[in-house]
Parts: sequence; structure tokens; C-alpha cells
Amino acid sequence: MYKYQRTLRDKIHLEGIGLHTGYSVQLTLVPAPPDSGIRFRRTDLKNFEIEAIRTHVAKVSYATTLMKKGVMISTVEHLLSTLYGLGIDNLYLDINSMEVPILDGSSGRFIEEILQIGIVEQEALRKYIVIHKPIEVRHDNKVAGVYPDRVPKATYIIDFEHSAIGYQKIEIELTADSYCRDIAMARTFGFVSDVEYLKSLGLIRGGSLENAVVLDSTGIVNNHLRFPNEFVRHKLLDLLGDISLIGKPIIGHLYAERAGHAIHTALVDQIARQKDHYHICTVPDLEPALQNAV
Repeated sequence: MYKYQRTLRDKIHLEGIGLHTGYSVQLTLVPAPPDSGIRFRRTDLKNFEIEAIRTHVAKVSYATTLMKKGVMISTVEHLLSTLYGLGIDNLYLDINSMEVPILDGSSGRFIEEILQIGIVEQEALRKYIVIHKPIEVRHDNKVAGVYPDRVPKATYIIDFEHSAIGYQKIEIELTADSYCRDIAMARTFGFVSDVEYLKSLGLIRGGSLENAVVLDSTGIVNNHLRFPNEFVRHKLLDLLGDISLIGKPIIGHLYAERAGHAIHTALVDQIARQKDHYHICTVPDLEPALQNAV
């Protein structure tokens, strides 16, 4: 766990297309001062700022969309997951369109660029949410929760009827190394049977075999999987992006089963509301807080 807040050593420029809009987009990651948090700036709208926090969550269907005063940023989860996974606290995300570029459908390119440019510590202490009582959200057979633990951990379970997916589970201790090794390269996925419906909703205009794992009734349409359980790894990637909207890193055990963006963000809301279920503290004050967490 990092004692001090962190940002990038220098700017990073990226270009791509939006998964759902199909629009070309330019994105620049810009170092930000301590206690800035993660902030999108719409460069096409006079640098209008949208903080990456739960109060700006507007839509959670097929992607997580933020909105402030009618201005939107969509499909934010992969980029936010990367920043959460690498422990980056303060960053301006300058973007000239309404959707974060999908790149190859994973966090891989973000990771590659960030590790190349480097991460630097700042003078301010990093604040953690230390869970000491369970917080849960349940919708039918869908569950998302966070439970006391001495270190950041995560468990995710999915169960699809499709023969290429089925039941998959991942359990992992969350560190920057484990994120890069076990989560970042897992791509988003979708089904051919859903394509026409999603297009009728104005979605996946930028979707292709280059930026998603696509399945039909018989199996995987495009190339091979990067992991045998790539599907559940990507769901965990999404969870970490959504959970980052609480605004601080969590020390506890995240758990999700048959979940998605809606229940992920519902958990974020519950964490924000149930303030008596956790402490907020810095590393020097961590040990007393952890004693209450187990």
C-alpha cells in the first residue's frame, strides 16, 4: 500500500474510437496536483470538468457514463480501472469527445503507456477506506459487496449458459503487479445475437473484432483468448473501474457474483451512505483501523 498520493511523471497522448459512439477521440492524461482526484476535462467544451465520482454517474447500461450539467463522458470504466489498479490518485483526463477510446477492449494499452512514462509520488498522504463492517447490495441472484480484510482483495464469479464461458471465478489480492499481470489484458466481450439490438439503441457503432471478444452460438468468433477465464477477469476489471468512483482506494475484500455496472455502482452508493461501516485513514494510522477490520 502506498503512503503518498501518486500521479504521472509526464503527459500521455492516446487516440482511438469510442466503442458505442464510433467517434474518433483524442485523450491526454495530464499530471495533477495532490488532492485533485481524477477529473475529465472536455477540451471540445472549453475544458468543462467532470470529476470521476459517484454523484456524476448517469447511465450504467453496457458501460458506465458520467454526466454533469448535461455534459457526458461515457465508457469510463476501463481507464478508471487502470488508474485504480496502478494506484494513481490525481490526474486530468483531457478528452475531445464524449467517450473514452476503447483501444483493444482491455486496459493493456493504458498500462503500457503509463509504465513507460512513469508514476511519481506526491507530498500529500494517501487516504484509504478501511472496511470494518460488511456492505452489500443484492438484486435477485446478483450480489456485490465489500467485507473486512487486512489487505485489498477481490473475488468475482460469473455463470453464463454459453458453452465458451460457463462458470468462472477469480480470487486475487489486489496490487499493481497483480493488476498488470492478471486483469489488465482481459478484453470486453459481447454476443453476435445482441448486435442488432444494441445497434438499434445507437450502441456499439465502434465495436469490432479488434476491440472485443465476440461470441456466436457455437463459440468464439475471433482469435484465441488471452486467458482461459478472460471473461471473469474482464468483469473484475470493470468492477475496479466502477468502484474507483468512491474516490479513495479500499482496504477490504470486494466480492461480486453475476453482477454488472448497475450493481457495481449501487455498491459504491451504499459505501458512501454507510459511513459507520468503515474508517478513512492514512498509512501511518492504518494499524489501529485494521484491528477493527477483522
